[in-house]
Amino acid sequence: MHHLENTEIDKQTQECIQNCLDCYAICTNTVQHCLQMGGRHSEYDHIRTLLDCAEICSLSAGYMLRQSPMHAKTCEMCANQCVRCAESCEKIGADDAQMKACAKMCRTCAESCRQMAGH
Repeated sequence: MHHLENTEIDKQTQECIQNCLDCYAICTNTVQHCLQMGGRHSEYDHIRTLLDCAEICSLSAGYMLRQSPMHAKTCEMCANQCVRCAESCEKIGADDAQMKACAKMCRTCAESCRQMAGH
């Protein structure tokens, strides 16, 4: 008979899951903001970067919640995408509060995911 692994999720993993969910939310929200702003904010590459970040954050959170053996790989991908997204937000919205908040959350999530990738 197969025994389930320990279903307790440690504090570091819980924190990373929360960061991924928060990052998913702010990136999704920032897409709306950028489309309303128009101009450079709504350039295809930037919008795609935000959507890619939101999606990998959501995926990564799911992998950790399920304690998938592949979660370190998704966390690594997530960290890389979060850094790309933060850079894109900083480049386009240096004096835009929404963009600054998004970049900050992306960097927090990247750091958290980097730690989980090496976990």
